[in-house]
Amino acid sequence: MLRRIIFFLLIMLFAASGFYAGLLTLDRGLFSLPAGLPQLKFGILALSTLVGLVLGLLLASPIIRGALRLTSFLEQRLSRTPTQDLVIGSVGLIIGLIIANLLGSILFVLGPVGRLIWILGTLLLAYLGMSVAVKKREELLGLFSNFPRFGREKASRLENRQSNYKLLDTSVIIDGRIADLVESGFIEGTLLVPAFVLEELRHIADSPDVLKRNRGRRGLDILNQMRKNSPVKVQIIDNVRGLDDVAEVDSKLVKLAQRLGAKIMTNDFNLNKVAELHGVKVLNINELANAIKPVVLPGEEMTVQVVRDGKEAGQGVGYLDDGTMIVVDGGKKYMGQTISVLVTSVLQTAAGRMIFARPRQEQRQEAQNVRYNGVNALG
Repeated sequence: MLRRIIFFLLIMLFAASGFYAGLLTLDRGLFSLPAGLPQLKFGILALSTLVGLVLGLLLASPIIRGALRLTSFLEQRLSRTPTQDLVIGSVGLIIGLIIANLLGSILFVLGPVGRLIWILGTLLLAYLGMSVAVKKREELLGLFSNFPRFGREKASRLENRQSNYKLLDTSVIIDGRIADLVESGFIEGTLLVPAFVLEELRHIADSPDVLKRNRGRRGLDILNQMRKNSPVKVQIIDNVRGLDDVAEVDSKLVKLAQRLGAKIMTNDFNLNKVAELHGVKVLNINELANAIKPVVLPGEEMTVQVVRDGKEAGQGVGYLDDGTMIVVDGGKKYMGQTISVLVTSVLQTAAGRMIFARPRQEQRQEAQNVRYNGVNALG
């Protein structure tokens, strides 16, 4: 309906323009009328109005389509532009227009040439004001941070932003535990998913390898579930300007985290180290899982099932319910059995935790040997 109204208004505007053009032609004497035919004046006005009407019918639709495309293009560009850039750019634009207006009062004295120079100068100063302000935004904001009040407010805003924004990488989405953490209420703030991470998930989901394809689809399902049912906000970031020339996804993620002042949530050990080198704080899901595991001390007794051989001769390996690996020294002979073991040491690494133990029966035998000084009780 609105498009029809605009179409009708454009036609009326072209018709009115045609009528005004004919009237201006007659008033200025650009077209001489015969002395005996004054009625010809109305014919010329009608003809010019008709020409304007025809032009309106021909050009109204292309003008509307072009305006819609331009509006859509500007909307997309503005939506991808950070709010900070929009505010700083608007301030620079206003300053450029003010300077151009001050110069206009001087240039108007020169007549038409001065007006032309003023128009070109206005366009130039407006562009320079906006462009320079956006490029120098950090320095302009730094001027305000020199004042104590603005400095405290800026530090407070930066701290809040760093604590609220969390970037998700591909591995932590596919892992799936992030959804449970969010549902439990331990994760606060806004979870950000960059467009290149979403694109990587899509490529994995389209992989010819069945295992990769299933992992990619699982990641997309978890992400959709979090966006629909998560108590925290999950937002897709399309504004990744300046990162197109970076090939690796991990490098893009680190640079984007530096730009936004955000933390990275991952379970990728290598990404964890790279981000720490760049001064980006990382929330590692594996480290969280290790931190909440029950503490095991040397000398404690536990029950474990030996399921496979260890790397060293005579070793057996078992697992706790939470996936912690237990290396049982001398446990190979108990393969497939559930035995009691005594913890001898615990090795904690960034990749996980390993528990070393010995069978409880061997501990008793050693204690008996010490008691009898190595002599068998039967001998």
